[in-house]
Amino acid sequence: MTRNCNLTPCVLLALLLLGALDKTLMFFEAQRSGKLPETQRVNWRGDSGLKDGLVQGVNLVGGYYDAGDHVKFGLPMAFTVTMLSWGAVEYRKEISDLAQLGQTLRAIRWGTDYFMKAHPQPNVLWGQVGDGDSDHYCWERAEDMTTPRTSYKIDESHPGSDLAGETAAALASAAIAFKPYNSSYSALLLVHAKQLFTFADRFRGLYDESIGTAKNFYTSSGYSDELLWAAAWLFEATNDQYYLKYVVDNAVYMGGTGWAVKEFSWDNKYAGVQILLSKVLLEGRGDAYTSTLKQYQAKADYFACACLQKNDGYNVQKTPGGLLYVREWNNLQYVTSVAFLLAVYSDYLSAANAKLACPDGQAQPQELLNFAKSQADYILGKNPKSMSYMVGIGQNYPVHVHHRGASIPSVFTLHSAVECVQGFEMWYHRPEANPNVIYGALVGGPDQNDNFSDDRSSYEQTEPTLSGTGPLVGLLSKLQSLNGIPSYKKGSPNSQPTIPREGANDHEEQNPVQAPETPIKLIHSIGNTWTVGKTTYYRHKVVLKNTSQKPISDVKLEIEDLKGSVWGLIPTPEKNIYELPQWHKVLQPGSECIFIYVQGGPQANVSIVSYH
Repeated sequence: MTRNCNLTPCVLLALLLLGALDKTLMFFEAQRSGKLPETQRVNWRGDSGLKDGLVQGVNLVGGYYDAGDHVKFGLPMAFTVTMLSWGAVEYRKEISDLAQLGQTLRAIRWGTDYFMKAHPQPNVLWGQVGDGDSDHYCWERAEDMTTPRTSYKIDESHPGSDLAGETAAALASAAIAFKPYNSSYSALLLVHAKQLFTFADRFRGLYDESIGTAKNFYTSSGYSDELLWAAAWLFEATNDQYYLKYVVDNAVYMGGTGWAVKEFSWDNKYAGVQILLSKVLLEGRGDAYTSTLKQYQAKADYFACACLQKNDGYNVQKTPGGLLYVREWNNLQYVTSVAFLLAVYSDYLSAANAKLACPDGQAQPQELLNFAKSQADYILGKNPKSMSYMVGIGQNYPVHVHHRGASIPSVFTLHSAVECVQGFEMWYHRPEANPNVIYGALVGGPDQNDNFSDDRSSYEQTEPTLSGTGPLVGLLSKLQSLNGIPSYKKGSPNSQPTIPREGANDHEEQNPVQAPETPIKLIHSIGNTWTVGKTTYYRHKVVLKNTSQKPISDVKLEIEDLKGSVWGLIPTPEKNIYELPQWHKVLQPGSECIFIYVQGGPQANVSIVSYH
């Protein structure tokens, strides 16, 4: 990417990217299922799916609707959360500088809270709510749903290694994203991630063989890539050599070093695995596994060279206008995943002062970034149609988006219910633009010849998806940071990220709080877990560490949402307020105090109230 451009075009591009990032995050709010929080910005949406899982005796309220419909498909939803989390991990500084870290973590948590509820036992994962066939017979708002909300699960007898593996990857990557801001939540995510990986690996099978209703919508091509993908993310999250050994020992058998691919998507994770493990190699963390990691990187290079059209003819197809073309249905979801992956790989290579050796010539890391930028530019309007394929960006964008909620007036405007067939008759075939603008929705995009039909019935081109939008948060943040627009300065109202509060209740989102400035660091971890009946209990350990250069005394803590006993603290007459035991009345510089509590469900919310 060149910086030698006139100031005005650069500034306009940066502002365009910044607007696109904010609207991308708003799209996730438009896709929320469940009880909406007070902080909800998409005000044409209301509560929905509040009884999901009730018939099956499990709480599945929350999560995201997949696309323009109202099914909660577990596999693409989990991939979306993995990509959101990878963006937050890789580009934390860039997202924080743009004052979007709080919104990003909220988008991740809306998914991870749901996944943990959907994982009530180590070897059980509820992978879908709603049936695609019956859902697609109706055109109605989520708030009016009359279609069956049947829930489907995988378990030991009906396995789904791809679904469980991808969900493990989502939770492990999210654990890394949350760790600097919410250590207890991060630890809880890792507990579920490890259990789900073990479940996926031990009880192997395709999820769409167990959840047959998913086959017509998200058919899985295999589960080996998800097992490697989950192990790679768990290694990143834990630095446990067991997971690195797993991807090395299974490199050939599971195709990690055998499959040379030209796609990265909700179904095919091989390129992601290969590039994530290339990072391990490039950072010098391969140790005894270096030779196998080099084989992974060779396949990562194949993928990157194919995108750059430097792979001896075995290249990714492109449209005449320069857009990657992978599939007829919703092609842009494949474009955003690839563009994000190339931007990340460019950074890995640059950090190691490495170059890309392609069959048709050597390539600098900058070429990968330039290519990623070209795909983002195309999406945002630099294309033969001069159209932005993200709703709300630019002057010319799709207005007949294939999306039920956007195409029917809000329940707050049109109070009467819109019935199943009535929605088709009155709103689906309506020639006018959608009454609700679904900001940030990335539609399916143009065909292989750059042609696009802004028609609600052309769902291949006008329907937005979660999996197409997830990679954009990291990609847009990276590209915006290169355009010379100053980030929010420290001390400004937007300089500190707002984060979801620890101990958020199930599907409810708490009001954001500022990351506290205190000389006492709270380190929250989870040890043993066990299940009694349908409840899983966790042993929580909290370490208080004095990170200052001075002694600290009279520490008081507030512990909310505590359901059981606590060991290592002294209760005070004030509700939920505790103090340190007598022998820890003074915390010397660098010293620690530890307390323990045990409970089922969400962790307690621990905060420092006062100290001297």
